[in-house]
Amino acid sequence: MKIAIPAVGPDLDSGVSDRLGLSSHLLIVDLESKHFEVLRSPRDSDRGSGMQLVALIIAKKSDVVLTGWCSPTAERYLSAHSVRVVTGISGTVAGVLSRFGSEDAIRRITGFEDLRPVAWKIDSREVVPAVRSAFNQIRNLLPVMIGVVFLVGLFSTFVSRDFVTSFFSGSIWWDSLRGVSTGSLFTGNPINSYIIGGQLLELGVSLVAVTAFICSWVTVGLIQLPAESAALGWKFAVFRNASCFVLSIAISFLMIWILNLFGM
Repeated sequence: MKIAIPAVGPDLDSGVSDRLGLSSHLLIVDLESKHFEVLRSPRDSDRGSGMQLVALIIAKKSDVVLTGWCSPTAERYLSAHSVRVVTGISGTVAGVLSRFGSEDAIRRITGFEDLRPVAWKIDSREVVPAVRSAFNQIRNLLPVMIGVVFLVGLFSTFVSRDFVTSFFSGSIWWDSLRGVSTGSLFTGNPINSYIIGGQLLELGVSLVAVTAFICSWVTVGLIQLPAESAALGWKFAVFRNASCFVLSIAISFLMIWILNLFGM
């Protein structure tokens, strides 16, 4: 365990600094090897010296800082890097080490064990209920997911490309509406939408219709609405799909406006 002690001088007889950011030296003490290192505090600029010292403490892989006072900002950065800050420390560095110069003493005043990472600790008693809950959710959603795949297959098989392109009349308003409506029905992934969009452009379908089709294809999912509502709730599913439907139309008009603006 390493402790960092900001001091007003370079030796053990120096006093502990009243403020972390105003110390002239930093002593890094390894409690296991009893080795200590004396560093001069960085003073590149008066305004940034405190944070430079914080960076130095972190770079030296310190575990604890013992000081008189530390600013909330500095303490937040140190805590984010698992460095515990103990304030209210006074006296000489040697005196502080005599009082807190062991790992047991540091743990008593800092609750150092609380700093150990807890995100990886898994309570074995919670594993079985969590797995059971996940299995139940998958089991409840499985019939809906199978129905979604089945319906998507039906639409892909029985709705031909000619039938889709016959919807588009050349009117910018109707093409946008029909494009977003068609894309909302035939839900798919972005890669497929690019391929189908390219084919539609080759067939003479307007860009506004293709843009609306692609946007709604990847964001709106009327066929998948039952599965989405079962997983996330009806209100969220309906609101999300309706918002994406409207935004797809807006994006298609925005695309045309941008192309016209740049003369493309």
